[in-house]
Amino acid sequence: MSPSGVSRRSVLSAAVATPAVVAASGTVTPTSAEAAQTAQTSRNHGAGDGARFTIAVLPDIQYLIDEGGSDHEPALASLRWAVREREAHNIAFLAQLGDLTEHGTEAEMRIADKVFRTGIDGRLPYSVLAGNHDVTDDDQRGDTPYLRTFGPDRFANSSTYGGSSPDGYNSFHTVEGGGRTWLVLALDWRVSDAGIGWAQGVLDRHPTLPTILTTHDIVSADESGEATLSEHGRHLWDGLIRGNDQIFLAMGGHYWPCGRTTLTNDAGNAVHLHITNYQDRYYGGAGMLRTYAFDLARGRIDVETFSPWLLDKKDPTPLEAETVELTGDVDRFSIEIAFAERFAGFAPPENPEPRPPSEMLVAGTAAYWRFDDAGFGAVAGDGTPVRNGARARDLSGNGNDLVAVRLHDGPADVLTWSAGHHVGAPAHASLRFDGAKDPDRGAVLHTRRGAPINTARFESGYTIETFFRLPDPFEGDHAWMGILSWEGRAGEAGKDGGYSPDDAVCSLNVTSERFLQYVVYPTSTDDDPTCWSHAIPVGRWTHVAVVNDGRRTVVYVDGSRITRNAAQRSQGISTVGKPFAIGGTQSGGRFGQGFYGHIGDTRIVSRALSPREFMLPR
Repeated sequence: MSPSGVSRRSVLSAAVATPAVVAASGTVTPTSAEAAQTAQTSRNHGAGDGARFTIAVLPDIQYLIDEGGSDHEPALASLRWAVREREAHNIAFLAQLGDLTEHGTEAEMRIADKVFRTGIDGRLPYSVLAGNHDVTDDDQRGDTPYLRTFGPDRFANSSTYGGSSPDGYNSFHTVEGGGRTWLVLALDWRVSDAGIGWAQGVLDRHPTLPTILTTHDIVSADESGEATLSEHGRHLWDGLIRGNDQIFLAMGGHYWPCGRTTLTNDAGNAVHLHITNYQDRYYGGAGMLRTYAFDLARGRIDVETFSPWLLDKKDPTPLEAETVELTGDVDRFSIEIAFAERFAGFAPPENPEPRPPSEMLVAGTAAYWRFDDAGFGAVAGDGTPVRNGARARDLSGNGNDLVAVRLHDGPADVLTWSAGHHVGAPAHASLRFDGAKDPDRGAVLHTRRGAPINTARFESGYTIETFFRLPDPFEGDHAWMGILSWEGRAGEAGKDGGYSPDDAVCSLNVTSERFLQYVVYPTSTDDDPTCWSHAIPVGRWTHVAVVNDGRRTVVYVDGSRITRNAAQRSQGISTVGKPFAIGGTQSGGRFGQGFYGHIGDTRIVSRALSPREFMLPR
C-alpha cells in the first residue's frame, strides 16, 4: 500500500476515466469520444494509409443529361471531385450505376461523352453500365448509341479494364486497394443468361478476388429503407450471386428511395445489397456522389453521400445548403466486415512458414523460449495437457530452461499445448493457460535455481518480448493477472520506495481494464517506474515489447509505441536471484491466480532493440 493507503491498482482505476464500457459478453462498447473518432470517414482518410482506399459511386444522372432541358454541370463536378481528391482520399476507382441519359439518344450520348471525357477519362479508372433510360431489352440488343459511346473501345487503355462480354454491355475491372486486388463486375440493366454465363466465367478465372457487383436494377426499398430483391435482382441472386462467395457487395440504382439489406449466400456468408439513386432529390440529385471507404485494418466500410457541385457553392440557397450532404441511415453508414475471415473461403490468408530459432538469436539474446517441437519437444496435439515438470528449452544456449508447474494442485487442463499463434510469430505454437481467481488456480513455467537469468540485472539495457492472446469471450474476473515476471519481493532487494515491498521486482500484467501494466524496481532508484498501455482487445493475438536503453523504458504494442511510458529514470532490474516465470506474477512471494489465455514465443535480449529488430516479421 502507498503511504495514503491507496494501492497501485486503486490508483489506476481512479485515474482511468472509464475508457470503455465492457458488456457482459466481454465486448467493448466505445465511449462517445471514441465513437466520434471512429466515425471519421473517407474524406479524412489519407492516401498514405495502405490499409485504406475508397471506391466512389455515381448513380443515375439521367435528369442532368436530357436534351429536352437539363444541366450536366453537377455530374461533371462529381467526376472532377473524384479526380481532384484521388490522392488525398486514396480513391482507387469510380463505378457508375446506369441511366447516364434520359432518352439514350445520339445527342444525349454526345453530352455524356463530353462529361466523362473532360471530367475523368485518363485520370481515374472507372466503369459504366447501361440503364433502362439508355437502352431497351436485355444485353443481346445489338448496336445502340450507348454501346458506340461507352463500349469496350472506350476502356481499352484503362489500367483496370479486364474485358467485356461479346455483346459489349457487360465488363469487368480489377482494382488495387488496401494491399490486395478486387474485382468489379459492371453488368447491364437486364443481364441475359448469356451475360450471366460470361460473368461466371470471369469469376472462374479470378477465383481468389473479392468481388463488387454493380448493375442498374437489383433491389428496391420501402420508405424505411428496408430493401428487397427486385425481379431482375432475384435473377442475378439465383443465377450468379448466391453461389459465388466472392461477391460480398452488390449495388444498383433505378429505384428510389435508397435502401439496403443483407442476404446470406450459399456459403453462409453475408452479401450486402444497396440502392444508390437520388434523381428524385433537388436538381435531379445534384450529381450526388457516394463514397465507400474501405478500412481493412478496422474491418469496416464507411459510406458517405454528398454533392461536390453543391459543396463548391460559395453562397448556397437554403435548399442547396440542406441538400449538400445526406446523413440518413441509408445515406451515411458503416458496414462491419472482418475481411480476412469473410474472404477465407475463397482466398485463405497466407500463413508464413515458421522461422527457425537461429533467426531469433540476435546479438545479446539472453533467453529465447518457444513452444513448438524446436523448443518444447514433441507434442501430442492441440489441447494436450502439459505435464508437471515438462521442460521448455532456452534456445539461446544460456541454460535458462523453463519447467512447467501447476499451481494450487490445479487440474491437468490448466495448462495445455496449442497450435494457435500470432500470424507473425516465429513458432506456430503456444501454451494455453486457464488461470482464475476465487479460488486461485493457474500454472507457470519458471527457471530452475541457478539459471543465469535469475540474477541478470541488465543495467546496460534490455528488451523483453512476448506474444499473447486474451480469450473471446473473456469470461470471469482476471484483473491483475501476470503474463511474465521475476519471482521474489521488492523488499528483498531493499526497495521500499514503491507501492509495496511485497511487489514482484519486475512484472508484465493485465489490469482490470485489460490495460497492460509493466512495473519494474530498477537498480538505479528506490521507485517503481510503471508503464500503462491502452485496453488490449480480446480474441486477437498481441505482440508486446518492453525496451529499456539503460535510462528509460518504452513499451511497444504490435510494433507501436504506447503513450503512458514511465517518465522516471530506470536502469536495470533489481533481481534477487529467484526464477523468471511465464504465466503469473507473485505478490508477497506467492503466486495467486495464473494467466488466462495463450502465450507464445518469448525472448529477452540484454540490450535495447529497435522495432525493426522485434520478433514481428519485417
